[in-house]
Amino acid sequence: MEEEENLEVKSQLVILDKCPECGSTNLISDPDTGETICGSCGLVIQESALDKGPEWRAFTQEEKESRSRVGIPTSFSVHDKGLSTAIDRIDRDALGRKLPLNTRLQMWRLRKWHIRSRVHSSMDRNLAQAMTEIDRLSDKLAIPSSIKEKAAVIYRKALDQGLVRGRSIAAIAAASLYAACRLTGTPRNLREISEASLVSRKDVARCYRLLLRELDLAMPIADPVVYLSKIAARAGISGYIQTAALRILNEARRKHISAGKDPIGLAAAALYIACYQAGEKRTQKDIAEAAGVTEVTVRNRYKTLKRQLHLEIPD
Repeated sequence: MEEEENLEVKSQLVILDKCPECGSTNLISDPDTGETICGSCGLVIQESALDKGPEWRAFTQEEKESRSRVGIPTSFSVHDKGLSTAIDRIDRDALGRKLPLNTRLQMWRLRKWHIRSRVHSSMDRNLAQAMTEIDRLSDKLAIPSSIKEKAAVIYRKALDQGLVRGRSIAAIAAASLYAACRLTGTPRNLREISEASLVSRKDVARCYRLLLRELDLAMPIADPVVYLSKIAARAGISGYIQTAALRILNEARRKHISAGKDPIGLAAAALYIACYQAGEKRTQKDIAEAAGVTEVTVRNRYKTLKRQLHLEIPD
C-alpha cells in the first residue's frame, strides 16, 4: 500500500511535456487552479501543480519590492560585485532598543574584522579605492549607472592585465570613465572629467591612450550632434535654433567636412551660425564659454562651415 502511494506521489512530480491521450504538446498551465490541461483534447493532465512563487502576496510594484528578500543585483561598480554582506552601524536591536555596552563592543569588533576580511588582498583594496573614485566622478558629472558599470568593467580589465601597477589609481579610473563615455557616445569631454578628478588632464590623457593601446578598444568617431543640446542648454538657446544647427551639421557630415575636426567646436560653430540666421544675438564668446572651447576654435570652425557650405553670412 505504501509503495503504491509513493509511486502515485512520484507520478505527480513527473513533468509531462505531451498529452498521454492524444500526444499533443499544446499544454496549458493554470496557476490559479493548479491544473495542467491539454489544449487539443481538453484532458486535465495534472490537478495539483506546485506553486513555486513566494508565500506572500503583493498588489503593487512598491509592495512587491519591499517584501522581496533577495539582495542587490551583482554590480561591477562594487569592488566585490555586491556579493558580500554588511554589518550596519546602528547599535539597536530589531525592536529599536539600544544594545548593552558589551554587545556594542562585540558588534564593533565583528564589524571591523568583517571589513578587513572583505578587502584582505591588494587587488581588493585597489578595486575598492578605484570603484569609490569612479562612483564619485559619476555622481559629480551626472553620468548614468550603465556608463559607470562599463567604466568599472574597463578598469577591471586593466587591473587584470597589470596596467595599474606603478600608475595612479585615480588616473586609470578617470581614463576608464572617459573611455566608457566615448564608447557609448555620452557627451563628456576629457577636460570635464579631469577637472572633476584629482589628477591633471595630461595624466588622464596618457592613461586613456594606454587603455586604448593595451585593451584594443575601438572608439567610434565622435559625433558633434550629441553636444548640441548640452551647449544650447548652457547658453540658453531655444529648440528651433538647435534644429537649424542640426541641419547644418548633417549637411557638413554629408560633405565630409566634419572629418578630423573637434566635435565640440563644430557643434558650437553650427549653433553660432543658426543663431545668426535666426536673428538671435549671440557672440562667439558666449557660445565658446558654453562649449568650453576658445573663441579662436569657434571662429575657425565658423569660417570652415561658411566656406564649405556656401553660406551667405558676413565674417
